[in-house]
Amino acid sequence: MNKRSPWTRRGFLAGASTTLAAPAILTSTRAYAQTRTLRVGHVSPQTGPLAAFAEADEYILQGVVDAFAGGIENNGTAWNIEVISKDSQSNPNRAAEVAADLILDDEVDIIVAASTPDTVNPVADQAEINEVPCISTDCPWQPYFFGRNGVPGEGFQNTYHFFFGIEDWIGATLGMWSQVDVGTQVAGMFPNDADGNAFGDAQNGLPPAMTAAGYNITDPGRYQPLTDDFSNQIAAFKEAGCTIVTGNMIPPDFATFWGQCAQQGFNPQIVTIGKALLFPSVIESLGDRGDGLTTEVWWSPDHPYSSSLTGVSARELTNGYTSSTGRPWTQPIGFKHALFEVVADVVRRAEDLEDPAAIVSAIASTNLDTMVGNVNWDNGPINNVTKTPLVAGQWQKDGDAFDLKIVGNAGQPEIALTGELKLLS
Repeated sequence: MNKRSPWTRRGFLAGASTTLAAPAILTSTRAYAQTRTLRVGHVSPQTGPLAAFAEADEYILQGVVDAFAGGIENNGTAWNIEVISKDSQSNPNRAAEVAADLILDDEVDIIVAASTPDTVNPVADQAEINEVPCISTDCPWQPYFFGRNGVPGEGFQNTYHFFFGIEDWIGATLGMWSQVDVGTQVAGMFPNDADGNAFGDAQNGLPPAMTAAGYNITDPGRYQPLTDDFSNQIAAFKEAGCTIVTGNMIPPDFATFWGQCAQQGFNPQIVTIGKALLFPSVIESLGDRGDGLTTEVWWSPDHPYSSSLTGVSARELTNGYTSSTGRPWTQPIGFKHALFEVVADVVRRAEDLEDPAAIVSAIASTNLDTMVGNVNWDNGPINNVTKTPLVAGQWQKDGDAFDLKIVGNAGQPEIALTGELKLLS
């Protein structure tokens, strides 16, 4: 196989001194001595405060490697697929380091990344600089595109992304809220990070959309992630008479905030928070105060999609995960699987797998029905981006456990409702 010259890439990182953790390497096998190998680098936050996003990685990656075990045929030639997975440790700098290592030392042919801008953006930036094809997901498209200084109409050369946008989050959320009448005073919680700055943006984020829909939002300004005292924010929300809380937070920050709300007598009737409330482990850790919290739903066992790679349905994929691990399903499962659906499709269609430009061309021309819906960059809202469906959900106590019910499907009627919105007690 024709490997790329490391000169320009090594020059880019000249002087860097980093000790990297040993990666997980999973290789599909095939009984052909001369079978070529294509390397896929994978980066996700397997440890640190964002680790819940990667909770299912081991299961999904093993399933993907099993699906690749027979190799993939491209232009009549069989190719082995080797997946090399590395941990970003929930740190953007670390994500850039391990992405550079995958590119420079492991010489991956394609790199994939998922799980918030803290992982996706630095990996995509390394891929763009070093002209390596990159596919990413699990990050709203605005912090992905504008957070990387993307220029509408120009975009990027080597990096492509699929996920929902802030406009979809707003649409799903407002559609859910419109089912009840709890007033119009909304509390905004936005951290000083890529997601928080995008969601709280005064021109393109939640505030102008909420105002246009007739809500009044109280935004006390950006707080630093891992803050341990939200007294000032809570006092502002109480003074404004807020009955709804919204925003985008990491799990530790929400747990701190929500506990202090109880201590300080702030009792909203609806709480809709992105990112932090995605995971059952977070909800369970909150005990009874997790019951009734709401969040976006990117994917669930009830989504009407199936895998182009294995043929299994969303329900079958989650059943396999819970049976194998004993843990409840999580939303990233579908998107992690879909990443490798797109990889497999690109490998089959690329005109020349030894030419990065040909791989990029195949990515750009993707039109694939996946576990998370159709992925087609011709239908994107902006260069290098295509969107997947989004609905709204609520965590509701079901016996001794919590279940994420789909309680709002504005604009996505093909995704069935599975519950009714209830107010917080």
